[in-house]
Amino acid sequence: MVFYISLGVLLILVLFGVFIPSTLETVTSNVQSVITNSFGWYYLILVTLFVIVCLYFLISPIGKIRLGKQDEKPEFSVGTWLAMLFSAGMGIGLVFWGTAEPISHYALSSPTGGEEGTNQAIRDALRFTFFHWGIHAWAIYGIVALVIAYFNFRHDERGLISATLRPILGKRVDGATGKIIDILAVLATVIGVATTLGFGATQINGGLAYLFGLPVNFMIQLIIIVVVTVLFMMSAWSGLGKGIKILSNANMGLAGLLFLLMFILGPTLTILNLFTNTIGTYLQNLPSMSFRISPLNEEVRTWINGWTIFYWAWWIAWSPFVGIFIARVSKGRTIREFVFGVLIAPSVIGFLWFSTFGGSAIMLEHNGIAEISSLSTEQSLFGVFEHYPMGTFLSIVAIILIGTFFITSADSGTYVLGMMTANGSHNPSNRIKLTWGIMLSVIAIVLLYSGGLQALQNTMIAAALPFSVIMALMTISLIKALRKEAKELGIGKIPIKK
Repeated sequence: MVFYISLGVLLILVLFGVFIPSTLETVTSNVQSVITNSFGWYYLILVTLFVIVCLYFLISPIGKIRLGKQDEKPEFSVGTWLAMLFSAGMGIGLVFWGTAEPISHYALSSPTGGEEGTNQAIRDALRFTFFHWGIHAWAIYGIVALVIAYFNFRHDERGLISATLRPILGKRVDGATGKIIDILAVLATVIGVATTLGFGATQINGGLAYLFGLPVNFMIQLIIIVVVTVLFMMSAWSGLGKGIKILSNANMGLAGLLFLLMFILGPTLTILNLFTNTIGTYLQNLPSMSFRISPLNEEVRTWINGWTIFYWAWWIAWSPFVGIFIARVSKGRTIREFVFGVLIAPSVIGFLWFSTFGGSAIMLEHNGIAEISSLSTEQSLFGVFEHYPMGTFLSIVAIILIGTFFITSADSGTYVLGMMTANGSHNPSNRIKLTWGIMLSVIAIVLLYSGGLQALQNTMIAAALPFSVIMALMTISLIKALRKEAKELGIGKIPIKK
């Protein structure tokens, strides 16, 4: 039922995208605009509550509880585990936005309404980039992953979103209510991964155009998607312990190489100073940024809706996919280890990445060497490389890295969709994964051809609103179950000496 209803809804969306793309984009854009304008306060409060809950688990005695049996060991090493959750979570996003977001905040639209292109603009640009890609983003993924992993591995529930709500909904999770929840999760996952395939293809096309003068058109993007589809289906066919594991480790190796080269060849001392200073201002201003809605300044409120609220909705829409995948690879970790690995470690890696690539881009423009802000989002990274030694080599490594992140995201997506439409099975059949892999690629190709990718992105943001309510219920369900178990195990009690 979940598979066929999800497929039917997706086919309707695709048909609209093919035959009336402009109408679909207008309607979905209006819906997205209403949501971001009317529910911005709700997203800010909810996501901050997720952060508080995760940090509580990090320091609470409850953190001793293991995601599995209490003597169970993790399935993957720490390095492989971090590589897998990072590749599925934000790998391709960091490459795509590594230079584009900081340079936009610095040169095009100030987060605070101040003057662009100033020293203060540099500080604000990196601080708000850290905010968008830091612990708030990972808390959204982390809370979904933690709830699923706890109920799946600790209480032997099925690996489904609906199964985590049993403490609240009872037997209704096995009926129509549970199916609706799982269908919504499948739709959000398909739309998110298909959108990523489309945008990933455009960035690879943009890089090839910048380097080799290839045209930016549908045929090139079609070839890219076909090649990537073949590669990620080969990876998916080999299973979680082989294809995704090997590719995730390769991703981190390539990302590490690109980062080190840029760090060494770029303005190294400036990068270190920007990183250190921005960490301080980020931590200092975190409470105020978390609740910043700017009700009396229309210009700043428009910026918040277009960036912060958009990001929170984007991460929420992606959370079923990333959350289920992170949960699957986290079996055997303690809750404290899980929260540290999912919340803190990826945030620090992201901060270093944006300081290096975003800082290098900003300094090129700030010193009058290049106008990076005039380039498209897809080409800004390659425009930065052009002004440093080994620029062509860096660009080639970046294109390969985008490709491997691209493959890993799609590969992980087919695995998660297989789980969600195979009643939560940890080993969905290759036939189901193949079906979803082809479906993802076809949707991306059709919408690239018809110009409907933006409409699909708008639809995903709209889907985030009802799923955010499900996330809130999941969090309540987790807290209720953990409090009960902690009481049974005597966790947190102070021993009384006789």
